[in-house]
Amino acid sequence: MSIAILDGGMGQELVARAGKATSLWSVQALLDNPEMVREVHDEYFAAGAHIATTNTYSVLPDRLIHHGLGDRLQELTEVACQQAVQSRDAHGAGLVAGSLGPQGFSYQPDKCPPAKEAAQAYRRVCDTQAKFVDMFICETMASVDQVHGALMASMEYDIPVWVAISVDDKDGAKLRSGEAVSDVLPLLKEYGPAAVLVNCSAPEAVSNAVPILVGNDLPVGAYANGFVNISDAFDRIGATVDVLETRTDLGPEAYLKFAQDWVNEGAAIVGGCCEVGPAHIALLAKNFAS
Repeated sequence: MSIAILDGGMGQELVARAGKATSLWSVQALLDNPEMVREVHDEYFAAGAHIATTNTYSVLPDRLIHHGLGDRLQELTEVACQQAVQSRDAHGAGLVAGSLGPQGFSYQPDKCPPAKEAAQAYRRVCDTQAKFVDMFICETMASVDQVHGALMASMEYDIPVWVAISVDDKDGAKLRSGEAVSDVLPLLKEYGPAAVLVNCSAPEAVSNAVPILVGNDLPVGAYANGFVNISDAFDRIGATVDVLETRTDLGPEAYLKFAQDWVNEGAAIVGGCCEVGPAHIALLAKNFAS
């Protein structure tokens, strides 16, 4: 089976390189140093990634309005997409996935607006991204309704859509909302995205979720994060990532073992999320190269 290699985390790479964490997280680099975004994309392609994910996870109306940047949504979306496209073109191969992050805040599905309202905001983002990207990837969707809102908007465009769910770090059979992972399956059947993935969760939890998704007529993927846990203080727009502790036991070799388990269970797409960097992706690419 051919394995597609996603890139690794973008936001935490940018924070590490900038040497500071701000409440804008990955958006800060688009304002201060977009060339650094391009450098990260270049490193992931050089490591063997087949897909570059745009630095648009936090380029959403609610996030930008909170910081007084609501009028720069299109501009910042274009800058992020251009960095990924230019990197892909310079590499000479690969695809660009337009990231659609969760509204409200990561890991906090109760803060997301209802699906219809969320879809209206996503359309504003998709209208711009669709001019640049090869696909959309709806990331860190932590409830059935979050998945619904993202699919309502993204499936209206004539490009493939991947949807990535985020699961409870202690029980990978549940979304972070507490709903069962299996509860999302009817919605996937209704909308028919091109793939379903598990992302931004502990790799142990991802290992529990992947088998639930395999065998439902959709390619399955997985890309875990490298956090010890999600701090209770990381719960609102404006919170900074310095409250999140990085694992020390998840180097490239350890991460590869998890990825091998996912592939053995039937995953056809692997990559990395927060705190999973170019060295991890290089080892995945080396081991899963077709």
